[in-house]
Amino acid sequence: MNQLETTPVLQVQDLEISYSTLKGPVRAVRGVSFEIWRGDALGLVGESGCGKSTLAFAIMNYMATNAKVMGGRILFCGEDILHKNERELREIRGQKIAMVYQNPQAALNPCLRIGEQLTEVITEHKGLKVDVATDKCLQMLEQVRMPDPPAIMQRYPHQLSGGQQQRVVIAMALLSNPSLLIMDEPTTGLDVTVEAAILDLIIELKHKFDVALLYITHNLGVVSRVADRVAVMYAGELVELGSVWDIFRNPMHPYTEALLRCVPKISADRRSGILQPIRGRVPSLREIPSGCIFEPRCDRADQRCRLNRPKLVRVDEDHFVQCFYAGKSGAPSPRIPEVTKTAIEQSKGRANSILKVRGLKVYYTAKGEGLAGLAGGKGKDYVKAVDGVNLDIWKGKTVGIVGESGCGKTTLAKCIAGLVPPYSGEMNFLGEDISCIVEKRPHRLLKDLQMVFQTPDATLNPSCSVGKAIARSLHLFGTVSPSEIRGEVVRLLKAVKLGEEYYNRMPRQLSGGEKQRVAIARAFAGRPRLVVCDEPLSSLDVSVQAAVLNLLREFQQRYGTTLLFISHDLSVVYKLCDYIAVMYLGQICEIAPPEALFAPPYHPYTEALLSVIPVPDPTVEKTKTKVRLVGPVPSAIDPPSGCRFHTRCPRKISAICESEPPPWRRITDEHWIRCHMSMKDLHNMEPVIRLSSK
Repeated sequence: MNQLETTPVLQVQDLEISYSTLKGPVRAVRGVSFEIWRGDALGLVGESGCGKSTLAFAIMNYMATNAKVMGGRILFCGEDILHKNERELREIRGQKIAMVYQNPQAALNPCLRIGEQLTEVITEHKGLKVDVATDKCLQMLEQVRMPDPPAIMQRYPHQLSGGQQQRVVIAMALLSNPSLLIMDEPTTGLDVTVEAAILDLIIELKHKFDVALLYITHNLGVVSRVADRVAVMYAGELVELGSVWDIFRNPMHPYTEALLRCVPKISADRRSGILQPIRGRVPSLREIPSGCIFEPRCDRADQRCRLNRPKLVRVDEDHFVQCFYAGKSGAPSPRIPEVTKTAIEQSKGRANSILKVRGLKVYYTAKGEGLAGLAGGKGKDYVKAVDGVNLDIWKGKTVGIVGESGCGKTTLAKCIAGLVPPYSGEMNFLGEDISCIVEKRPHRLLKDLQMVFQTPDATLNPSCSVGKAIARSLHLFGTVSPSEIRGEVVRLLKAVKLGEEYYNRMPRQLSGGEKQRVAIARAFAGRPRLVVCDEPLSSLDVSVQAAVLNLLREFQQRYGTTLLFISHDLSVVYKLCDYIAVMYLGQICEIAPPEALFAPPYHPYTEALLSVIPVPDPTVEKTKTKVRLVGPVPSAIDPPSGCRFHTRCPRKISAICESEPPPWRRITDEHWIRCHMSMKDLHNMEPVIRLSSK
């Protein structure tokens, strides 16, 4: 025990990892060193392909067959794990080192009940009897705040929500009381409310079990909440290491500064400037430049950076940076792009409504349960995905829709786009009725209403080149004459910052961000009046997110296009949108301009969403009182009576919330809240976020 107190749980020393490929070796990790002590949490951040997951699997000594450690050591409790044989590794994995993966479904056996999978961990590693193991599993499920643990033990993974599955995986990892817990993007696929609960749980369990934690993520807001220290990786190298305070308040490496500039800031002056994506791409790891690895994308680089490789040096007590200019005055300043006003800011007041939605309902038939349901039996009820939505979208404006998964955001977007039929209600676009699927709409309206989907892979034909995909839209809509199509495609490619060289490339040759840019170019090819964007940023790195967000604003400025923007990221909609509608269980419960939505009064559900925003900005002050929603979103087949939010509302006032639908309360001409709370109580709410002026 004394040795554990004087020795780090994990020490990584000058680690070098290379992959063997047909095109030559790929040096995925180079010269990485850090340590983690018991009760310490290290956040590992960086863009996709920087080596984060490779490093995590190397710590488990569970690498791909073509991966090899070329140098360095990985010391676990003072012993080099790379020298352990298979029998010794089996004793360490799961018992002393546990890992929680990004996708909990991949870690759970769909054929076994949760109880069987949990008890197996204890019976295999601890040798306890099944009844004793069952008791310990029930206790652990209680500690991860799982409702009704005995019932959960009897369920299969598919019968749990994503948040519940992740809690099961965390409980499984902690059952053997490991010394080191590795978490690889454990909340990426979860709702913000579920993510907040999981992060609270991780922080609580870290202190309770005194475990060493390595938390891997690309979300800077998340790591600022969970970690004590942050390690920033770029192209296989560790470029900065320091405390959370040092990294977020005093970043010294240009890459760290660039990552933070990519994140939308919640500030009083939300239109103060565009986001600043990192130019260029992560370099190929087959051909490592002789100088600084970040030099091709760095605005501070000079001749010294191009010819020499900087070393990771200490610039403060616990702050290490790999940069020649770290902590030195007189370093070249980064180039800040000029701020241009968007079409949104240039327009004054509201123009004509481009889309009016009245009483819109979208119902799906709920099939029978069991084998009868699989056979397509008679529907027993309806899933009320969208249930009575009224919405106006004004010309040249951006309207954001936020809410948890299952609230109806995407269904609303698909219905407006004509991909799913409405059950009832009216939709009027440019003065014409579009309450039908896209095949039955007038052809002249098709080019005026386009959609950008969450996953570009699902919308790009893998056998069709980039140029042909965009050209097809130009040909169908007759945007330009046939002789001008290629020139127009090249112009659109340049507009999305890709260039003519991408014309003949196939989708498989593009990164995720490049595919999304192609999808945007194709959507704007017909110069539409309205573009529906359904979570277009959720799967992208922060730098690519910033570039795509700027691109949408630039296109809106150029063409005066109206945007309907679906997102779960309140920071993004705060930066981009003119109005934000908050949806819960098929209905809109609040709509307001961003400045009004982020300050009291607001709907209790909006308050809960604001409370869980992971903010990577120490200048943004959040109240000490946490608002956490208890329980899952109720079934859309049988929604609660009265106010649909009353089953989870922390501000429920009386039985009226259960029996009567809440009225719309006018705060201003542009701010409306649907709630039973009195105007006085709504105005007396404490602010969740105090907006800074920076």
